Amino acid sequence: MWTAITREVSPALAQCELSFVDRSPIDIGRAQAQHDAYCRALESLGCEVIRLPAQAAFPDSVFVEDVALAFDEIAVATRPGAASRRGEGAAVLQVLASFRRLLRIEAPGTLDGGDVLRIGRRVFVGISARSNAAGREQLRELLAPFGYTVEDVATRGCLHLKSAVTQVGDGTVLVNPKWLVDAGAFAGYRCIEVDPAEEHAANAVRIGDALLYPDGFPRTLQRLRAAGIAVTTVDVSELQKAEGAVTCCSVLLRNDLPRNEGAA
Repeated sequence: MWTAITREVSPALAQCELSFVDRSPIDIGRAQAQHDAYCRALESLGCEVIRLPAQAAFPDSVFVEDVALAFDEIAVATRPGAASRRGEGAAVLQVLASFRRLLRIEAPGTLDGGDVLRIGRRVFVGISARSNAAGREQLRELLAPFGYTVEDVATRGCLHLKSAVTQVGDGTVLVNPKWLVDAGAFAGYRCIEVDPAEEHAANAVRIGDALLYPDGFPRTLQRLRAAGIAVTTVDVSELQKAEGAVTCCSVLLRNDLPRNEGAA
């Protein structure tokens, strides 16, 4: 029912862009093994995984979600806020275009996929250094014909909106309230707060009714399970050194929907 588009770890990952994480040595071999285990976990949860080859020229290219968004009706080529990342997307977009009609964010707009959280027909977009007002407004215009609403959410102290909040169940979000300027945008949802000692713990990827989650946040994991949420864990510790997380390593789309007119 699901397809996950992924890309292998670049051998240049250690030269990645960093904004809120201190640079530390990255074991490329271990990062590649962790990414392989991540892909296998996706497969175990019912995904058909497409693995694109590594791009040595683009250190951050394993984080495919930032360059593309997939909705039920269309796909959107983003325009990443970091100029160094704007050449990453071609192969990802080529695959996406075989499933969905492809639309684009154009200059001067910038938008990172990590700033976009879809819950049903509501799309929350982070006000961050990577996603500007022009990019958010373009996304609003692209999605409006399909019945989506786009709501801006200001963040602080983190790279992307999905560093601070992700969906973990029907009507349920996992949130680090410290990184949201106003958590009121999610007042209509059941909110599970991360353990205060695990500030990076709000990022989880939901695949249907399944949840994939980093294994490095045991206290928050306990909170999820206490809330009755079934969780599959995976080690992404080396990828986290590159300011990555489980959501950004794949572009997920339902493959049981009709391919839209205009798709390749």
